[in-house]
Amino acid sequence: MKHFPAIVVGCGGLGSAALYRLSLRLGPGVLGIEQFRLGHERGASQDHSRIIRLAQHQRAYSALAPAAYAAWREVEDASAQRLVTTTGGLVIEDADHRAAGDTGTRNIEGYVRLFTEFGVDHELLDPAEVMRRWPQFRLTGGERTLYQRDSGIVDARRANAVHAALARGLGARIVEDTPVRAVRPTPAGVEVRTDDETYLADRVVIAGDAWTNRLLADCGVQLPLTVTQEQVTYYATADLRAFAPENFPVFMWHGEHNFYGFPVYGEVATKLGQHMGGHEVTADTRTFDPDPRRRERYLAFLNEHIPGFAGPELTTKTCLYTIPPDQNFVLDTLPGDPRVVVAVGAGHAYKFAALIGTILAELALDGASSHPVDAFSLARPALTDHTFEQAFHS
Repeated sequence: MKHFPAIVVGCGGLGSAALYRLSLRLGPGVLGIEQFRLGHERGASQDHSRIIRLAQHQRAYSALAPAAYAAWREVEDASAQRLVTTTGGLVIEDADHRAAGDTGTRNIEGYVRLFTEFGVDHELLDPAEVMRRWPQFRLTGGERTLYQRDSGIVDARRANAVHAALARGLGARIVEDTPVRAVRPTPAGVEVRTDDETYLADRVVIAGDAWTNRLLADCGVQLPLTVTQEQVTYYATADLRAFAPENFPVFMWHGEHNFYGFPVYGEVATKLGQHMGGHEVTADTRTFDPDPRRRERYLAFLNEHIPGFAGPELTTKTCLYTIPPDQNFVLDTLPGDPRVVVAVGAGHAYKFAALIGTILAELALDGASSHPVDAFSLARPALTDHTFEQAFHS
């Protein structure tokens, strides 16, 4: 049986980052196993762009955001590759969102409260000022807007490839097109079984997202995870200059639906998505067929508020969100067996991926992280109390 000091199962955004950070500490001999080809589009880490931001409305994420930026800079320095593009970012809350009632901390006040607590510079803008700076927007006058200059884009597809290349440069091995059939803790080590091999590891990081429970089946743990199929659309806007990254910020729109958008990046097109709201699927039953109702919803929103952003549809891509009942990450070792580490991104982890790689390596090698991750414990009520009420914002 082939023995490795560490094995990472799943080499998407979180897994490839963990593979690099484990290799950085352990040197040669770390193994990554990916059931598909690297860069595949069956999970949650594909596509060009993800929003990176200090703008958080929950303390657990605000506490990690500065370290996430630092972690991405470390990876850029190590690889001499540009992964983060700063555009500035807007959080726009419309009157419908305020009228909806209890939004918890997911509102302008929630963001401002944590910006103040963590000393993050920001601006509150009225609709007229937003349209003066970015005349691409059409606001009605009832919106409230927050601007934070450090927001931008992290290139997911490029960053996955960079993490994998850095890990290989440190002596890691990556096996592709190899589904893991079982992860089984034994007294001798943690067995990782594929169709052709059974490997033995001192510690294993499971970063399987929608396949997490399948991988945990022989570990005596099953998590209450919901998998949804989400989608983004790229538009071949005719106004490339107005929507270039130096002229148009990433944005989040809190209203009846929560939209998020990007300037022209990766494709010669703008990009719009809706956070959550997709239909429930499994890794096996998902399709790659876009929801036509969401296509219509996206266009209606753009026609009303950012008409130049739209254009002929270049492509609509689907992806999977894997979500615990409280919509928070899972970053923890298995109860009773710290040799197995579990990571679930909850549909919003990529901005933190470089840092999460460090956290997973620390959990695997040290049993604890130097970063505050208690909120993402496997022992929290959302994962252990079957009466916990699902709390998704969509």
